[in-house]
This record gives sequence, structure tokens and C-alpha cells, in this order.
Amino acid sequence: MTDSSELVSTSESTSGSEIDRERTYVDGLFARLDALTVDARERLVDTRRVSVGGNHQSRSERDAYARLYEDTIATLERVGDRLVFGRLDVADPDDPDDAFRYIGRVGLRDADHRPLLLDWRVPGASAFYQATAAYPMGMRARRHLTLSGREVVGVEDEVFDASLYDSDRTHLQGEGALLAAVSADRTGRMTDIVATIQGEQDRIIRSPLEGVLIVQGGPGTGKTAVALHRAAYLLYSYRERLRGSGVLVVGPSSAFLTYIEQVLPSLGETGVVMASLGSLYPGLDATRHDTARVAALKGSAEIAELLRRAVRSRQIPPTGPTTLDIEGERLVVPPSLVADAMRRAQERGKAHNAARVTFNKIALDALTRALADVIRERGNAIDESDERVLREDIRSSHDVRVLLNGAWMPLTAEKLVEDLYARPNWLASLTEHWTPERRALLGRERGAGFTVEDVPLLDEAAELLGPYDPSGGAAKRQAKAGRKRDVENARIAIENMGVEGIVSAEQVAGAFAEGGDDRSTAERAADDREWTYGHIVVDEAQELSPMQWRVLARRNPLRSFTIVGDMAQASSPAAARTWDDVVGALARRRRGRAPLVPIEHRVEYLTVNYRTPREIVEEAGRFAEAAGLAVTETRAVRDGDPVEHVAVTRRDLLTRIVEQVAEERTAIGTGTIGVIVPDADVAAVRAALAADTGDVRTLGSPRAGSVTVLTGAEAKGLEFDGVLLVDPDGVGADAARAAAAVYVAMTRPTRRLVVLDVAERVADPTGQRTGGTVRA
Repeated sequence: MTDSSELVSTSESTSGSEIDRERTYVDGLFARLDALTVDARERLVDTRRVSVGGNHQSRSERDAYARLYEDTIATLERVGDRLVFGRLDVADPDDPDDAFRYIGRVGLRDADHRPLLLDWRVPGASAFYQATAAYPMGMRARRHLTLSGREVVGVEDEVFDASLYDSDRTHLQGEGALLAAVSADRTGRMTDIVATIQGEQDRIIRSPLEGVLIVQGGPGTGKTAVALHRAAYLLYSYRERLRGSGVLVVGPSSAFLTYIEQVLPSLGETGVVMASLGSLYPGLDATRHDTARVAALKGSAEIAELLRRAVRSRQIPPTGPTTLDIEGERLVVPPSLVADAMRRAQERGKAHNAARVTFNKIALDALTRALADVIRERGNAIDESDERVLREDIRSSHDVRVLLNGAWMPLTAEKLVEDLYARPNWLASLTEHWTPERRALLGRERGAGFTVEDVPLLDEAAELLGPYDPSGGAAKRQAKAGRKRDVENARIAIENMGVEGIVSAEQVAGAFAEGGDDRSTAERAADDREWTYGHIVVDEAQELSPMQWRVLARRNPLRSFTIVGDMAQASSPAAARTWDDVVGALARRRRGRAPLVPIEHRVEYLTVNYRTPREIVEEAGRFAEAAGLAVTETRAVRDGDPVEHVAVTRRDLLTRIVEQVAEERTAIGTGTIGVIVPDADVAAVRAALAADTGDVRTLGSPRAGSVTVLTGAEAKGLEFDGVLLVDPDGVGADAARAAAAVYVAMTRPTRRLVVLDVAERVADPTGQRTGGTVRA
């Protein structure tokens, strides 16, 4: 990719010339990036100036070109300063220009279309992740580049070919770029993790799209890196299949998503929807959680059947005859007429609101025939045109509307769920086998607001009810026909332009008409509850309840999933116990009592802990073993400081926290500090630290040198250089699965762990606390 040059080490005596050489090349890459960005902007401006008049075909071509340039600009701008991160030294290049392959977040070519930079997802870049000295994959060495802004500030080589060594190069191995990267201070955002992906991670990332891939790994094994980069890799490798449907990435909380949000944009992908468990229902972004007992009930699969019974109970035929006044005509309607119309509508298997339209049509037809019969019995003749008039009179009759609406009212998911909580008598009629105490768990006044655990109930209710369309579907049919015409016109325009695969007909069609939907795939998908994604990535997947898995199963009927997690860290009250339980929750459901349809799945394991020091891994492992947690065995590759236990009284707790944080600042320097405390202590600890340091960060916005106070539940999925775990028994008491919550908190640090044991609990009757250094 560039002229071959001698590989030079990066010792203090020789690094200067080599860094200068890399700086020159990288400066050229950024210059090319800027030139392409400017060119795309100019072409976009020129394209928008083109006047096409009323010619629909010409407008299609213009919009397709505009979309192409807009996507190009967005991709190039999102790369930012993280353009290039590595280089491969090819052993026997066919072309001298291919002696070095630079690897980055996007691919770049020069004006003559010669490659300057390889996109990390192309096959030619795979050796950057998979090559070893035993299996070099045709490479002599791998170089990691460290950038500060756009400037190369360091290089480090991993040598596969022993002939590269001579008396001046014995220091090439060093600590290794990977360990240097994972030892670096946490900045609060995972902005530069591509270069840390190694062989086992790379193999998982590049697994086929089809089926369910489960990735089990303990803390520090790079599960989140795998999840995010797999999403980007799939979007790149399966562009045609996923561009129009997108990929959904689900994290445990909005704080977690803030932590990782820069990773996928930096890789140039825009077809990704990132959602927390509280935002899976459009228009809602719930952050409040229910208590453990309520959450366990709402997360159980039986709630789906309760909602089904609730919907069916809102379809109620009258118990006796009803007398209607229709334009002066009196009609006595037997309950069997309404019941028969209801039964016939239910047999169609449609959702409640759609079936209601069918019910109304059937009932109106039956009422028309009944009224016609009454008139005929009086000796009057009724023909087809008369029946049409009668049907219109019946349809507009107030009495008829009252009768039909009383039997089958349209409903929204929000109203159904709120009524279920706020009407105890109705709930009791639906749950005769429940105890009063269990029903009371769902009791709540209207207007109290929805919780994270309510989201799957709302989604289930929406699925059972379907959308309510007062026009009876006419508006939807008209919009669908217009959309079909626009997509076909866009397809023809794209073929004429030869840009298939770069821009989709669906995207261009959205921008056709004035006021058209020109949003990205991700934006449209996030607003549409019925959107089905091409693939779903779930991080911290061990936390999801059966009801939450039902939501995700509806979003991906093909069951193409990447599920990443660690069962030992499962702490939510309704979480699955095994991955088999998860696969069962995703199984396809047949109608009636037919058995579930099994789904294809495979399990991969991450076994190397890159981020957590051995001392912390071993102590957390001893704790987990004593608590009976099934922990995936991993090998820690870094050494660190011993875990320290500090005994403190409840009275002196706040003072000791402030003192300990000051000690950690000295030990860690510019690194981040997480103070994990019981829920009840959060406000007091934040206030005490803010008064002392003035630098206590909120979740989702940590920066170098900052201190973040958070609960055990909030800490899941996050990393800090140092962690101060305050009152672990109290942190565990807040969770449905106490041991798992403490295990999670213990494994958040990448350098240091200090545990403050409240003196009243230091005796530790469980015997779970072992190892580490103890001081008063």
C-alpha cells in the first residue's frame, strides 16, 4: 500500500525517525480524508441546485445522488481523529506497494484508486486481529499506532518473523500494544477499542449472520467490544440484507448507551438503533425501576397470558335484548346477533382494534338484514338500494354506536395497562388463582408514569391490540400505494445511475415528495414499533426477563441475534438462569397448543480477561465460588495492586469515603474513580464528595480524573480505573440476587479495588470475603 521500508523499533534511540515516518504517512491519510469530505460537500451543493421541474424520474435521480453524498459526508465526518490505528508488514507481497497495509475505520484510495487505507472489516485486514507468531497469516509484523488528535505519538511492534530481530532490535516485544491499551486510564467512553480486539474476539465478530449467537464471557473479556464491532461488521459484510432494515443494539440502561455511543459512529455505520430496555417502546424512555418483587412479576412469561385475557375481556356481548331507535324505526336486537358477529371477527385471528373493524362490518350487515326483515314483515318491499340506505342509517345511529362500542371498544396499550393497574376488581376477575397479595403488587394509580418493567407489557398490549385507525384502514392503504409507486421510481433511478448497494430505493423514496420521510433507516426504525430489524445485538443479556425477550423476538422474526453476557452477573429479579432459558424465550410460537419451534443457536466463550488485574479477578472468583455463582473460567493477563479491605463504622462512613477517594486520586492520577454504594446512600455520598472535591460526575458523562457515585445496578457494564465499593452487603441487599450484584461491583475496576466494610457487618457470617489486605 506504500513503498516498503525497513521496520524500525521504537526504543528511545530509534523511535524518533520511525514516528516521523508514520506521521508523514498518516498526515497524508488525513489530507485525503479532508479532500474527499470537501469534494462530497461540493457535489452535494451542486446536486441540490439542479432544477428538475415536475419530472418525477429526474427528481428521483437527483435525490439518489444527494442521498449518496449525504451518506458519504456523514461517514467521513464521524471518523474524526480516529482514522487509522495499525499497520501490517506483509511477508511476500505480490506488489511492492502492498508491503505495508494500513488499517483504519474506513477505507481510503488515492486519486488513481490505489488503496491507501484498509477498512478494518475487509478480509485483507483480518490478520491485524488474528495473526500470531505461530500462525502469522503471511505477515511479518503488526504495528499499533497511537494518535493524539491527528498526530502519531507512539508506535509499537509485534514481530512474527524472527529474521526481523538483530542486535539493535531485541526490545521490539515490549509490553505489547494490547496490554498498553487496556492498562491506559479509562476516559469514560470506549472511543478507541478496535485495536484491542484479538483472535477469539475477531472470530466471534466475523461469525455468520444467521441464527442466534450467544457469547458468554466473564468481566473484562471484551464482551461489549465484541457486541459493538459485530454490529458494525455485519452492517458492512451484509450491506444489502441489512441496509433497509438496520441493526438494533440493546444495552441495560441509558447510562450504558452513553458510555458506548461513540464506538459505532466512529466506525462509519449509521444504520444502527441503540436502545435501552426502557426505550424499546416508541415515545417512551423509562428510567425508573419497580421494586424487586414487582419487577419479578411483571417480567414473568405468565403476564403475557394475563394481557391476552385482559384484551379478550374487553370484547363483551350484551347479556339481554337491546332496543334501538333507527330514524324512528324500533329494532330489538337479540344478544346472539352481537355475539355471533363477535365470534366471527375473533376467528379471523386479527389484533383487537383490527378485529373490531371486522366486527363492526359483520354486525352492521346483520343489523341491516334484521331491520329490513322488520320492514318487510309490515308488508313493505325492500330492494338492494333500500338496504344500502338502511345500512347508512344504522351506521350513523347513536344507539347502534353505543351498542357496538359497548361490546367492543377501541383501545390503546397505555390505557389497557393503566386500567389493569388501577382497577383492582377487574384485575381480580382476570386472576382468580392469584393471592390478594400478588395482585396488590400490580396496584397503581393512573398517571403514576411507566417504569422500565412496564415497557414489555405496553409492547405486548400493543401487539394484542394493534393500531387504532378511525378511517378503517383507508388512509393506510392510500399511503401504502403511494409509497410503492415512489419505491419503484427510486429503484429505476438507482439502476440508471449504477449506484446499487450505496443508496437504497426505500431511502430515496422517503425524500421524493414534498414533506416526504427523508430520515435514515435508524431514525425511522426507532419510531416504528412494528419495525423488524435484520439483526439484534443484546449486551448484558443475562439481565433480560422473559417478557423483554418477547419484545425483541417480535422485532426480529428471523431470529438473527448476537446475545452477549455473563450468567454469573445476572442480578435482575426476572432474569433467566441459563442460556437455554433465553433460547426458549426466543422460540417461535405456533398457533394453538402446537409445540414451540426450536431455533438454531451456538455458544462461544471469551476466556482471556484483558482489563481486570489478576488480583481482583482471583478475589472476585473466590467470592463467587463461596456464594455459589457459576463463573466462566477466564485467564487474567495483567497484574495489579492487591485488593484492600477497610473496616469502618457507619458513623464514620462518609468521612472515610472522602478520605479514601483522596487516596485513590493519588494512586490513580488522572484515572476515573467509581464509588459504588447502596441505593439509600447515593445522595449523602454525592453531597459529601461534592463538598470536598467539587468534581462528582453524573452517569454517562465521566471524564479523566473524575469521580462517579452510583449504585450497583447502575454500575453494570461500566468500567473505572479505581473502584471504591462501599458496604458490599448493603449493595447486595438492594438487588434481587445479592451475590451477583456484589460480584458485578467487584469486577468494575481496571486497576484498583478498595472495599469499605461497615463494621457492623465485618463479621461476615457467610464466610464469602476472603483474600486481600485488611486495615482499620
